[in-house]
This record gives sequence, C-alpha cells and structure tokens, in this order.
Amino acid sequence: MSLTLTVDGDRWRRHLCSVAEANPGLVPVAKGNGYGFTVGRLARRAQWLHDQGLGGDTLAVGTYDELPHAAQRFHGDLLVLTPWRPFGSALETDPALAPRLVHTVGRVSDLADLLARQPDARFVLERVTSMLRHGLSARDLWTAARMLHDHPRARLEGIALHLPLAQGTHLSEVQRLMNDVVAAELPEGGTGATTVWVSHLTHGELDRLRAAYPDFTIRPRIGTDLWLGDRGALRVTSTVLDVHPVERGDVFGYRSRTAPKSGHILVVTGGTAHGIGLEAPTGGSSLRARAATLARGSLDAAGFVRSPFSIDGKQRLFAEPPHMQASMLFLPHGAHVPAIGDEIDVRVRFTTTAFDRVLVS
Repeated sequence: MSLTLTVDGDRWRRHLCSVAEANPGLVPVAKGNGYGFTVGRLARRAQWLHDQGLGGDTLAVGTYDELPHAAQRFHGDLLVLTPWRPFGSALETDPALAPRLVHTVGRVSDLADLLARQPDARFVLERVTSMLRHGLSARDLWTAARMLHDHPRARLEGIALHLPLAQGTHLSEVQRLMNDVVAAELPEGGTGATTVWVSHLTHGELDRLRAAYPDFTIRPRIGTDLWLGDRGALRVTSTVLDVHPVERGDVFGYRSRTAPKSGHILVVTGGTAHGIGLEAPTGGSSLRARAATLARGSLDAAGFVRSPFSIDGKQRLFAEPPHMQASMLFLPHGAHVPAIGDEIDVRVRFTTTAFDRVLVS
C-alpha cells in the first residue's frame, strides 16, 4: 500500500553503462531527492559504475547537507555544486571528508576566505554563464588566477560551466567562455588549468568542444539523462485503498464536496507528502504549452482537476485536492472500477516526488 517506483534493473543498468561509455570523464550528479531514487541509492550506483571501469571517480551532490548521504556509499571524490560560502553548512562538514571534497567557488572574496581557512583546499572555479546563476566574470577569473599564483598549496581542480537548458546550441557561448579560461593564465601545476566541468551539453557539442580544445579534459556532469534517460525502465504505481459508490449530490471528502453525478470515489496511495498535486512553474513557452496552462486553469476554476493517476490508460480527475498520503479520485458511471489492492499507474515529475518504495529488479 505504497507509492512505488519499480525499476527494470537490467534495462536501467544497461542504460547507465551506455551513458557512461558515451561520456568519458563522466561526473554523475545525485542531488535533491536523488531524482526520485534518493541520493544514497544513486551514490551506490555511481560506485557500481566506477567498479565496472566506467569512470565515475567523482560524484556531484547539490549541497553540503547532502554529503553524509553520499560519502559512505561512494568512495571517490565529492563535488558540491552549490558555491562555497563562509557561513552555514559549508563550514560544518566532517573534517575527515576534506581530502575527498571539491568545493565550487564563484566569488573572489570566497576564494580568499576559503584559502585562508584551508590553504590546501580543493575547488573548481565557476565561470558565470548566460544563466546568471553563480560564478565569476571574466575579470574575476583573471583576478582569481593571479591570487592562486600566491597560494601554491591551493588545489585547483578546474573551471566549471553551468549552461542553460534552453534548446539550441551552446557552442558559441562555450567558445567565448573557453577564451576567457585560456586568457586567465591559471597556474599550471596539476591538471586544474586544463580541466573543464560542464553541464547541459549534447553529445555532439561535447565532441566538438573536445576537438576544438584537445589540450583540455572535458568532464560532463550528468544527472537527468543518466538516471532518468530511459523512462521505459521506470514505472510508478499507486495502490487502490478503498472504493465507494456515489450518487449525484452525495457528500464526501475532507471538504464535504458533493458528487457531480453517479460514479465511484477511489481512495489511492500518494498525496502531498509524496509531491502529488504539487506543481512547479512550467518552463513551457510555446503557444501549445500556454493553451494547456489556460485549460488547466479553467478546470481548476470549475472544480475538476486532472490527476496524474491513470486507469485504463486515461488520467482520472481528482475528486478533491490530494491530502498528505492519499488522494481521492472520481470515476464516472460506466468506467472500469479497479478493486481494492489493485495497482494503477501514476505519471509523476521524478525530481519532486518522494516514493515510499523503490524496487530495483
């Protein structure tokens, strides 16, 4: 009686291996809810990839608070994607992790503070991109390079580029950013001056980048395409907990709503505690996406909201807004009514869903 993610293990593992083989220098990303799998489970799988000889010597996590979930399950280096700041959880890490920990630095003042606290710190310098998320300007990168010449113990691991998800090629932007990297004249001790960690580049873009800069090591950081790239290997199901026949006007639910017509009320596993019914803003900008948003708004106003739960291949309506660990669905008269204990399919956004059980075959 759970919201369950069932994974076709053989198919999923084949996909992971194919992605790793196609991306030399792969840095798996395990952050947030672990793309629905949990950070700990993905850390173990990243270690498995490494043990298969498929790279993965470094695992990227999102925040310093996620380190404990990964450190005991993955034995390589740990890159924290959130920039280091001289406050909060960045200053509360286990000292035993220091040799494995790679910080991300996006401000010159933070670099100075980090090296004052830990002269032999390991870090990547993040160059700001058109995302305008975090990072150093070209001038800041040059300033950081000059600073590093005065800190011979500092361990620069490379330059990080976090590019937008928008469609279209990123190569012109990457070329401009790479020119800044070359011009910065970073210290040449180790490989940090010629290593670039990148996100959101296609295979073709990565190949062209490597060809254009053969003296550089390109390390792609991949999360979604790695863990969720083969959706056919993943199935999410909910369990039917109760079935109640209703007639038009019958009262039901937390909010004492009335049935719009005869049919059945289904109580199924999966509610707001799992992320069901919680929606992040959409990134869709096409006319079709906007029309869909307007249509959903009209349904909301009328009290009829399509749920992510499917029965006989059709998404069914919420009878009322979902609650903590369960949802109520309305099935009109004549629709197939599943039995108590049956499983029904659920369409979810993996990065916002917490599953009760993850079953990998």
